[in-house]
Amino acid sequence: MIKIEKLTKESTGKLLSDLLERSPSNYTQYEESVREITENVRTKGDAALFEYTKRFDKADINAENVLVTEEEIKEAYDTIDPVLLDVIRKSLKQIRLFHEKQRQNSWFTTEESGILLGQKVIPIENVGVYVPGGKAVYPSSVLMNILPAKVAGVEHIYMTTPPDASGKVCASTLVAAKEAGADKIFKVGGAQAIAALAYGTESVPKVDKITGPGNIYVALAKKAVFGYVGIDSIAGPSEILVLCDESANPRYVAADLLSQAEHDEMASAILISTDETVAKKVAEEIDGFLKTLSRSKIIETSLKNYGHIFVAEDMSDAIQAVNTIASEHLEIVTKNPYEVMTKIKHAGAIFLGEYSSEPLGDYYAGPNHVLPTNQTARFFSALSVDDFVKKSSVISYSREALFEVHKDIINFANSEQLTAHANSIKVRFEG
Repeated sequence: MIKIEKLTKESTGKLLSDLLERSPSNYTQYEESVREITENVRTKGDAALFEYTKRFDKADINAENVLVTEEEIKEAYDTIDPVLLDVIRKSLKQIRLFHEKQRQNSWFTTEESGILLGQKVIPIENVGVYVPGGKAVYPSSVLMNILPAKVAGVEHIYMTTPPDASGKVCASTLVAAKEAGADKIFKVGGAQAIAALAYGTESVPKVDKITGPGNIYVALAKKAVFGYVGIDSIAGPSEILVLCDESANPRYVAADLLSQAEHDEMASAILISTDETVAKKVAEEIDGFLKTLSRSKIIETSLKNYGHIFVAEDMSDAIQAVNTIASEHLEIVTKNPYEVMTKIKHAGAIFLGEYSSEPLGDYYAGPNHVLPTNQTARFFSALSVDDFVKKSSVISYSREALFEVHKDIINFANSEQLTAHANSIKVRFEG
């Protein structure tokens, strides 16, 4: 089913063009609808928020029931499979341990002349976490967004997620939020939830930053409110790129490609192999898996539109293409994956060896699975503790230290014709 083609500059260029079509920035036809939703929530608050929740989620949500209660959380714990609860707790531990290593401390340096310079690291005060609830349920995304915020020291973490028609939220989502440390959970979703977090309503508090994945309406709403609040990124559909040689197990590679293709019809799954025999066997394994997997219809559409198998002339050409594509997830399944990894410049997350499949990172290993897509791995990083802190510079000079440099500063300010700047220094040494 999936086409095998030779890796060339032309085929790589066409691939990039196809992939970039999936960017939220290209869906301008939805922007007016999103703008209307966000503006109505900004001006009408709860009234608009609840009206949109009724329209889109068919749920009767109001000021009395929009906040998830302790009773609802207890019911979720009573409902959830104990085995899943145990897995959530194990995963949470791994994610927390990894992110604790990212924590930064404030620092200061001093000189005998009376100079103190430094950087004060301060947690963001209020954060909103958006968790989808449409085609699938993602307790793993709950952990990945809340835990780095908790490790960073964020004071208030508010989560929003769409309810079902009866006004309930999935038990595993609620349990994951409670275990991770969400302070409040609100039963609202879509662009209207993003607007509520950005502007605040009578029921939902305004936050300083919003993180979390969502559909095209959520992505465009985050784009629309950026500036009023901070955001993590505007994510596109999921991506996986597997780089392999003749040593790869075709069955493993095929399974890994399909693990991302099942996300939705716009997900991309790409194989670049230096061995044509392996490439053909991977294609055969994909056909076999499609007969048994539950989301085969979604996978088939994804592979038809954005699935590719490329055969490269050599590893050098393959690595060059990998760096050009800058995939969200990159698996390196070669004889020496560690050596190949040193040549990779652009990837959201890198998985080394045949036993480091992508779902390991989605659920359990510890590194964050909120990753840059659509080539943004060239300049963005995985969600981390850094996303939940801000840094203030600290400057202190004694009179003696300032005297040593005051003429230099005055000259610099005058060169920019900013005489008030110059005067601010000069007045301290009059007479």
